[in-house]
Amino acid sequence: MNADILHPITMAQVMVNFAAERGVSQQCCLLNTGISDSDLAETESLITREQEMQVIANVMHALGGSPAIGFELGLRYNIATFGLWGFTLRTCRSLRDAVQHAMRYLPLSTAYCQLSLIDNDTHFGVVLNGDTIPLELREFLKLRDLATALNLLRELGLSGISVQAVELDLMQTAELEKSETLAAWNPHFAAPRTAVLIASEDADRPLPTYDPHLVRMLEDQCRTQLARRQETGTAGQVRRQILCQLGLSATLEDTAAALAISPRSLRRRLEEENTSFRQLVDDERRSLAEQLLKNSLMTLEELAAQLGYLDTASFTRAFRRWHGQSPGQYRKNQYKV
Repeated sequence: MNADILHPITMAQVMVNFAAERGVSQQCCLLNTGISDSDLAETESLITREQEMQVIANVMHALGGSPAIGFELGLRYNIATFGLWGFTLRTCRSLRDAVQHAMRYLPLSTAYCQLSLIDNDTHFGVVLNGDTIPLELREFLKLRDLATALNLLRELGLSGISVQAVELDLMQTAELEKSETLAAWNPHFAAPRTAVLIASEDADRPLPTYDPHLVRMLEDQCRTQLARRQETGTAGQVRRQILCQLGLSATLEDTAAALAISPRSLRRRLEEENTSFRQLVDDERRSLAEQLLKNSLMTLEELAAQLGYLDTASFTRAFRRWHGQSPGQYRKNQYKV
């Protein structure tokens, strides 16, 4: 997983809740992470890979270090946990399309294993490679990612798709034998790879939740979200604040306070990156306005409020500046044959 990608804090919330059910305190889970209790409560917050890895290490050690615990944890992640990334999987045409999308935007998920595709005359599936994961966390996270993959497959497979084989490149230890949830999948231990396989004919079976209109819109949003999470520098920090914590109605002063710098310093740093606070907010408002006008039935009043404008007139003036036409005309033009 790319170390520069920021991760939603909801992934850490799942781990903390999982540990709490087993008697581990939130304080123990967040030790040395730099994540506060208030940070954890903010569902829109983003954290670094290093912070998430520290949470994982804390949880694993507090629960005894057994890799089998990783499998139990992985079953807690479902489509809803992953937000935009997970929702897009549900709208894909087939499992093949869903897997390809998952791999294309993998940094938006919680996976630490690298995925590669298996696609032949008999089987379709993915191989999970954990070679880039720190050795002390490798088995734990490999089993967590495996369980998450199985859980997502189970959710997507409402049309009857079933797992044909689960392979593990791990030895069958006494601890793994005790895991009833892992045993239920009848895994093949000491295999040359860790993989999940289904019958090849199931790969292209239409998913019951396929929505061609939504999948195109969500694909665009995944692409945009991935680019923004990768963005570095002050501009990247500002975008994350106005898109997540503060909202598009935030002022430069609000954002400077959130970043613990003075408004003057924030303005200067953005100038050094050839942009400004106003330009960043304007760009995000324009992008979101275009998406909502194309893909929602929100009224202009609702759109203006969503975008942080005080009134509809202000939004309409801004939109005319961007496109040379009113929001209403723009929306009509999207549906012309």
